[in-house]
Amino acid sequence: MNNISYKTGYIAAVTLAVSFAAWIVCFTGIALTSPLFRWTNLADYIAFINSNSQIFKNTAMIFMLIPGPAYVLLINGFYVVASEKNLALVRISLLFALAFAVLSCLNYFVQLSAVRLNIEHGQTEGLEMFIQANPNSVITAANMLGWTLFMGLSSLFIFPVFQNAKLQRIIKIAFIVNGISCLLAGTGYVFQIDIMTFVFVNLGTGGALMIISVCSAALFRKMIKNDL
Repeated sequence: MNNISYKTGYIAAVTLAVSFAAWIVCFTGIALTSPLFRWTNLADYIAFINSNSQIFKNTAMIFMLIPGPAYVLLINGFYVVASEKNLALVRISLLFALAFAVLSCLNYFVQLSAVRLNIEHGQTEGLEMFIQANPNSVITAANMLGWTLFMGLSSLFIFPVFQNAKLQRIIKIAFIVNGISCLLAGTGYVFQIDIMTFVFVNLGTGGALMIISVCSAALFRKMIKNDL
């Protein structure tokens, strides 16, 4: 059973790292091929997407469907890392991870399906509340709730289970940084401090999750080898 958990955790960690790397590539592609878009109204948004390629954007959203399930599997994998007294913390972290995964995947799936199809069919009444590019839309708020509050709480509940061995210490610190970054990004979003949200989501959370995924993959790979 431990070997299965090690392998599941390893695959989840690698998948998480690959999805973020792919997102960075797509985000770079968007920056190089399209002008910067700032939300004004629905008509301007539709005109913008009709006049600029959406290949990188849609590809990025497809890859962003992956972190939710991968993060849940990663947290679940830490059951084999935690001591008996810390298993309750893993369970709590896993519950918050599930909430993050549901809200995050809901947002990106809505963008790729309902939003895209309604725009293609010219059915746009009330659609601005379901467009992620609109910072004040309901779907953006739900997505931010997942990425900030629920991922932040998940990170802050999971970090105490790690010991002070080299890899575990790095993962522990990265989870602390991620938890704080998530909560600060959420605060920035609620109070409309855009630079605060941008920095803590992209640099804080993005950087911390990449470190977590790479170091977790190394940790689980080491456990797999030791279990053979």
